[in-house]
Amino acid sequence: MTWSARGMALAVALLLLPLDPAWAQQVPGPSQDPVAGARIFGAKGCVKCHSVNGIGGKVGPDLAKISRPRTFFELGADMWNHLQKMSARMKQLGITRPKLDEREVGDLVGFLYTLNYFDSPGNAAEGRRLFTEKRCILCHQVQGVGGVVGPNLDGLRQFASPIFITSAMWNHGPQMSAKMKERGVERPSFTGPELRDLIAFLAPATAGSQEGPLYVLPGRSEVGRQLFGQKGCIQCHSVGGVGGKVGPDLVEKGTRRSPVEFAAAMWNKAPAMTAAMAERGIAVPELRPDEMADIVAYLYSVRYFGNAGSPPQGYTVLSQKGCLQCHALSGERGKPASDLSKVKGLDSPAAVIAVLWNHTVVTATVAGKKTEWPTMTPQEMADLSAVLQSLSQTRRTR
Repeated sequence: MTWSARGMALAVALLLLPLDPAWAQQVPGPSQDPVAGARIFGAKGCVKCHSVNGIGGKVGPDLAKISRPRTFFELGADMWNHLQKMSARMKQLGITRPKLDEREVGDLVGFLYTLNYFDSPGNAAEGRRLFTEKRCILCHQVQGVGGVVGPNLDGLRQFASPIFITSAMWNHGPQMSAKMKERGVERPSFTGPELRDLIAFLAPATAGSQEGPLYVLPGRSEVGRQLFGQKGCIQCHSVGGVGGKVGPDLVEKGTRRSPVEFAAAMWNKAPAMTAAMAERGIAVPELRPDEMADIVAYLYSVRYFGNAGSPPQGYTVLSQKGCLQCHALSGERGKPASDLSKVKGLDSPAAVIAVLWNHTVVTATVAGKKTEWPTMTPQEMADLSAVLQSLSQTRRTR
């Protein structure tokens, strides 16, 4: 199975089975595991109403067909805003609304966030044409055709992985550039789609050992953050305004690159980057595939939570959204629901979203009139999460 097929498999509820050794690479942190989130998507019945890339239910929208990236609090707000309608529809269909705990919410949102992490499959026929047109064939052989300056690519099963491709192109880029210059070959550039097609051509041609990880999963974002500093990337590049100014900010304007787009950008910019490092006496770092995966995951996830929440604004949300009609906040008597200052376990955004998802669907009344289900913007959700977490922390420290 190619990396693109595995990427699609990640996005369906069939991913309830144990992972085989080729999936052995670790994934982001203990609290945000998108692979576990894929299993939850199936096990909790989300797949009965929602599809992912056309696979699954048709009651709700296809969750992979989102026009733009969604932050944690955007997804959390969506879950809350549609809770009343989703609950009514599930009841109509005879589906019990599933309960979610903190870990499950973190994993599920991680899964939904990374749905479009992988590129769509490339065109192998177009990749074959590019292999010749970009003059890769002058140095490399595939299926017995091509040069012998570089390694034969038939036996490298790992070329099914864009992360391995990125690592190999970065680590061997200087030597390849030197050889091309020596032979009078113009160094080619690649767009993301072109590299995707080239990988589609190379992947079926590989027939090597089936052992070892493919590095197709998102890496560990926290490890990637550390590597970004340890490998010296931060000396030239900033991330969200923090870091060097020699190269561009790698997440400016909220841009997120897929692994193939990242690989193409790394290859295209490599000569300029290595020259800049040489001027500053910075050694060009070697990056193993797992390290490359972690760095890509870090850059991809920087905007995961979006803007931070404000506890003072959170109090405003509690009031304006009608939460305090039912909930006490500081021991007031006569409220029908729990005192929010005494609720346990609201120690993370995922815990807050879990509580909101599990919330009883009620229709509040004001002056004897039924009110609309209160909806929230992502920023309001972030503010609400911040105030509830602060209340939980205050209760613990007393």
